[in-house]
Amino acid sequence: MSPITLILIAIGLGLAGWLAGRAKAWSFQNPDPALRPKSRPVYHAWYVALWVVLPVLAFVALWSAIAPQLVTQAVLASPAAGELPAFGFERDAFIGEARAVALGNSPGVFNDEAEALIEPFREAFLRYNIIGIAVTVLIALAAGGFAFLRLRPDFSARTRVERTVMAILLLASLVAILTTFGIFASLVFETVRFFGMVSPVDFLLGTKWGPDTMVSPEAVDPTRYGAVPLFWGTIFIGAIIAMIVAIPLGLMSAIYLTQYADPRVRTWVKPLLEILAGVPTVVYGYFAALTVAPLIRDAAVAIGITSASTESALAAGVVMGVMIIPFVSSMADDSMAAVPNAMRDGSLAMGATKSETIRRVLFPAALPGIVAGIMLAVSRAIGETMIVVMAASPAANLTANPLEPMSTVTVQIVKLLTGEQSTDHPATLSAFALGFVLFMVTLALNFIALRVVKRFREAYE
Repeated sequence: MSPITLILIAIGLGLAGWLAGRAKAWSFQNPDPALRPKSRPVYHAWYVALWVVLPVLAFVALWSAIAPQLVTQAVLASPAAGELPAFGFERDAFIGEARAVALGNSPGVFNDEAEALIEPFREAFLRYNIIGIAVTVLIALAAGGFAFLRLRPDFSARTRVERTVMAILLLASLVAILTTFGIFASLVFETVRFFGMVSPVDFLLGTKWGPDTMVSPEAVDPTRYGAVPLFWGTIFIGAIIAMIVAIPLGLMSAIYLTQYADPRVRTWVKPLLEILAGVPTVVYGYFAALTVAPLIRDAAVAIGITSASTESALAAGVVMGVMIIPFVSSMADDSMAAVPNAMRDGSLAMGATKSETIRRVLFPAALPGIVAGIMLAVSRAIGETMIVVMAASPAANLTANPLEPMSTVTVQIVKLLTGEQSTDHPATLSAFALGFVLFMVTLALNFIALRVVKRFREAYE
């Protein structure tokens, strides 16, 4: 049974508990102020509903994890499973085919040996579905009855509900922190393993990148793991070329929309500009590979540069810059629109022109938001993959010529982690080391952005 079914049952029982708690709470109403209940009926209702829903959700999470194993064990214990191999891929294939047919996800089995397991799977699914529903209802009734019996006029249901909601909000806020910590811990663990095989000096300062997955780990050449070309490609494409495109266009569009555009024009142009942020990156990649890259190559050949290629850092950087224009424009737009009108009016009243007001008053006052938008755009650009894969090159190249192919850290991570490479090979582990460096760079950019925002916010508050 799908966990959604049990969740819907929990919600239905929670609604019933909510109505029952509210009805009982209304019976506590008394016209005498000294005998009025401590909490309103809605808090009594939510107290019962939370007691019904939360234990059931915890059971559903646990049941979703153990029910498939219980079903499989029941099937393997049946006489029909006596002819199966004891272990191995073939045994798992038979079980998977029978399970798919029993669930209705497949019209039939490919192997005849799996045919006998279909009916045991259906019986096991039916039995454990009934058990899951029965336990769900029992938990809901027991928890709801316990909460319902505690309702009294002097019961502080509001305090209990608010504390429960606060705990739920706290857990929700911890999800991002725990997820970040988990990512960081996994990256550190694999990076330490990689640095046990390849020196950090060779990795961080080497200028030759060419991991070979066919070489045994004992015969690995550390000089082939120099990541400087990847770091340079990431900075050159994402933090230089893309920013040269995104920052001027983003800031100028924000200045126009906030200071010069007619309100009707702004109503249409701002949403259209922000649509760029919602376009899938693979679409940008196709646009860069099929349109921008050939145009750049033809333009370079026209002015006498015969070495120009259809795969270039310039094509990827330009399209990436167009993609992140909304990040710069929206943040700058909102920051400049939030500047108090008194500052603008005071500057104009002192005789400053509109352009001088923008340059000397509006722009400095909105600088924290502008810097935050730029740093967000840089973080987005250096983490981009599809555009570089399709328009630049998967080959690492240490050069300052924007017309030559170039690769980035994210492209190499995808390249190294796709396929059937061994997870213990240095080539595979190097992807985690690259991810760790990228993680630290992004973290440093966010820290710098926070420091800059804090400094200028204090200066203009």
